[in-house]
Amino acid sequence: MEDETLNIRKVGVIGAGTMGQGIAEMLAFKGLDVYVTEQSADRLSQAMSAIELSLDKQIEKWALTQAEKKLVLNRIHPIQKLSDLSGCELVIETITEDLDSKKIVFDQLDRLCGPNVILASNTSTLSLTELAGVTAYPERVIGMHFVYPVMKTDLVEIVRGLKTSDDTFNKTKEFVEDVIQKKGVMVFESPGFVTTRLICLFINEALHVLEEGVASAEDIDSAMRIGYSFQHGPFEMADRFGLDSVLAALDRMFREYGELKYRPSIVLKKMVRAGHLGIKTGIGFFQYDKDGDRI
Repeated sequence: MEDETLNIRKVGVIGAGTMGQGIAEMLAFKGLDVYVTEQSADRLSQAMSAIELSLDKQIEKWALTQAEKKLVLNRIHPIQKLSDLSGCELVIETITEDLDSKKIVFDQLDRLCGPNVILASNTSTLSLTELAGVTAYPERVIGMHFVYPVMKTDLVEIVRGLKTSDDTFNKTKEFVEDVIQKKGVMVFESPGFVTTRLICLFINEALHVLEEGVASAEDIDSAMRIGYSFQHGPFEMADRFGLDSVLAALDRMFREYGELKYRPSIVLKKMVRAGHLGIKTGIGFFQYDKDGDRI
């Protein structure tokens, strides 16, 4: 078993948005060869620049040397088409949270990758069983939900779908804990799993407190940060995750569970409609510079 897992040297990452970039950078940092693909060449080169910028920021903070940066970048290989992933032992899909788009990817991957290749999804709210349903080998499909920011958060939710095999689960857990050295928490499939479900409810309740005029966003964040040792308060968290992502997760959980507590706050909907999505647009509940630091 162990030998097989240590064979995971090449990992594919499909989708190079915020999460995909973080996952690719972290995997390369851990010494793995990473093959990254995006919908277009433009988006791929933007992602590579963003990864380089992230590494430069770490150099500025004395967390990395130029030589280490070079090593990390040399391990990240941008590729144009999915068929270039056929040599990977593990593929992680991290495209937008849209079930139909993900199904298309898994259908293609299933045909391109040998039956022993683990196909993982970084979804936070969608059904793994449904994704695995489009494949001929559903037992090798699993969820690996990384938590933002990937480099700093040492947790991965390992999500079992209905057909995920013990072998796939054990290899994935070993990869998470021994190769990339993060804590793997096993969860059974349910909308939002553990982290998304709890953190989105926390953010949504903070939004209700704001709507009721109980306290300002700044003060609510300070109360949770200072009073309860949160690294960021609920509003800065939402800005970092992307308000559109928080809204999409709440919407999906509201539909799946049918409980009012998951119904997204009207303030959140208004901000998303206005295009105030947080760090990625420079403005959400707070304002941010191009490096993602609070202004």
